[in-house]
Amino acid sequence: MASRIKTASFLDQFVCGDAIEITKSLPTECVDTIVTSPPYFQQRDYGSQLQIGQELSPAAYVQRLTELFSELQRVVKSTGSLWMVIGDKYVNGELLGMPWRVCLALKDSGWILRSDCIWHKPNAMPSSVKTRPTTDHEYIFFFSKSKDYFYDADAIREPHVTFSEKSKMKGGRGHFGKRGGTPEKGKNGGDNNLHDSRWDQAFHPKGRNKRTVWSISLSKFRQAHFAVFPESLVANCINATCPIGGVVLDPFSGAGTTAVTAQKLNRHFIAIDCVQDYCDIAKARLDAANLKASA
Repeated sequence: MASRIKTASFLDQFVCGDAIEITKSLPTECVDTIVTSPPYFQQRDYGSQLQIGQELSPAAYVQRLTELFSELQRVVKSTGSLWMVIGDKYVNGELLGMPWRVCLALKDSGWILRSDCIWHKPNAMPSSVKTRPTTDHEYIFFFSKSKDYFYDADAIREPHVTFSEKSKMKGGRGHFGKRGGTPEKGKNGGDNNLHDSRWDQAFHPKGRNKRTVWSISLSKFRQAHFAVFPESLVANCINATCPIGGVVLDPFSGAGTTAVTAQKLNRHFIAIDCVQDYCDIAKARLDAANLKASA
């Protein structure tokens, strides 16, 4: 096993190389959260012998990812977590179910699955397929290392829908603050807070708890030559599970979205990628973001 190097030497750096070997050199429990999107199975060839994603079988792909995330589990703090964005793959018209194959393998390796979120893409690429619905989503799996983990629900709350113009409740805002004002006898029939007009107790002032469907448009970064996952998606993950000043790790850094977002949110990052060109692109992107912020 590679000798362990102090965390400080990796902080806010783009490290090029094999993700598994670099992770082995990281100290134990030095990372607060992982936010990443691994290369999808046989989706794109990045031209590196170290890359993950070009395995000959789904099983081999899952095995390599499991090996990496098992080692990553060691470097995550006991209160830490993992967010993984991953898409599926069709082969000869058949959906392989790759996200869930990977998810279940990580569960079996010791990660605790907390939530399966859907990233809905309002601007997903159109498709000419006529035998099935057009895909406009990917999965976001949220894992924790232990049962006692850091999670700031308030940091990612959503605006309340109830009593707004988007409300589906009969009578809408006309019920707000009125004793016995909830129209559904079944849905809120046992909630004394609502029926005694204590609406402030039932509706959090910072908004409702984050839902599991995130409707976020794809982002583009010209130098990457492909769509990158959006900063707002990454920000949700970081704000919820990494304290200010904490460390976010991305073992598939690519164009550096996780690193750029982490720095904007006053967190440290560790970014790993096996392609030097992408490490250079990500560093230039971060430098440009810092220059813009200081202007």
